[in-house]
Amino acid sequence: MSIVRRKKIIGTHRAPRFLRIFRRNAEASHSRGNRVKLYDSGAEFFPAMLAALAEARHHIHAEFYIVRDDATGSAFAEALLAAASRGVAVSLIYDYIGCFDTPSSYFRRLELGGVRCLAFNPPPFRRGLAWFDKRDHRKMAVIDGETAFTGGINIGDEYSGFGRETDRWRDIGVRIDGPAVTDLVRLFREFWIEEKGSPPPAWFAEHVPVAGMGDADVMIVSDGPHHARSFIGNAFRIAMAGAGESIRIMNPYFVPGPRVVRSLLRAVRRGVNVQLILPAKSDVPIVRLVGRGYYAPLLRAGVEIYERQGEFLHAKVMLIDDTWGVVGSANLDQRSFHRNYEVNTIVVSREFGYQMAEMFADDLRGSRRVVLEEHERRGSFVRLLERLCNSVSWFL
Repeated sequence: MSIVRRKKIIGTHRAPRFLRIFRRNAEASHSRGNRVKLYDSGAEFFPAMLAALAEARHHIHAEFYIVRDDATGSAFAEALLAAASRGVAVSLIYDYIGCFDTPSSYFRRLELGGVRCLAFNPPPFRRGLAWFDKRDHRKMAVIDGETAFTGGINIGDEYSGFGRETDRWRDIGVRIDGPAVTDLVRLFREFWIEEKGSPPPAWFAEHVPVAGMGDADVMIVSDGPHHARSFIGNAFRIAMAGAGESIRIMNPYFVPGPRVVRSLLRAVRRGVNVQLILPAKSDVPIVRLVGRGYYAPLLRAGVEIYERQGEFLHAKVMLIDDTWGVVGSANLDQRSFHRNYEVNTIVVSREFGYQMAEMFADDLRGSRRVVLEEHERRGSFVRLLERLCNSVSWFL
């Protein structure tokens, strides 16, 4: 990676007043003294998570939107079954629609091996048809209430790097050691009770990992369709409002809506350098059409937009002033803001921010900058498609 100049930033993001406003409006938990490791690819993240699962002593709580029956899914299943066989209490939540292509035999095998499995929102949709499009989009694995892996990475070959090079996705995750892990355990427990009616096995409510393992402040922001307002959306906008020097965003599904766009435009007017890295290609073409419809006003205001070439971009990260890092499951779209269960990890740490800044610099080199003049030359048919698709942006 390139060397990114370290900046001495005395930012608003550590100011007590800013943190109070953030916690209140985003319903964020907050803990100090965490150690957070950044994995800038699934090829780094997945082996580290498997190694931690192999060391589990008491319990494993895993929750993933997609679990595939491929080489990665098989390795994941073997790790869970091995843990269950040595007496570890293992619980897995997966999204029914996200795992629609995964054969039921995959989960039956896990259950026969002692893993407790829970599918989220299977038909006939016990909350009614209004919930047919609600998803559990979270990705996390918690080991012994002490270590957690989370981010944007699902269980599948395209995420882990096991698949063909042309099929690999660019994704990012983190490992957390410290008191913030308790917040993720609590989140898992509350969701399990909500869906199952009883707590998962091996719930160690009194166990809190010792602080002082690192220098990172960590806030966990979760969201779901049962909330009247979007805590995830609030968290993005408040963080942008606190930026003094830079905002860097990498996101695969860019349907931000007017409020996020206004936040970005205000930041530019304050003199903040705003960079967006978005995918050059998408697995959901309609989303790319809608996203490109937002380009013109942002480019005119001075926002730098880049489209990443090569691997499909699936990372969901934001970096504010090189000290405030966000890594999670939430996209910058209306589905993540209003209809999915999501979890984002916010890390306030100069060292972690430095690592993220280096990562962004690498991704910029693999991206092509979008120029306003070139963007304006797109044909009238493309513009018409963008307008038509924008009319259904709420559902994306």
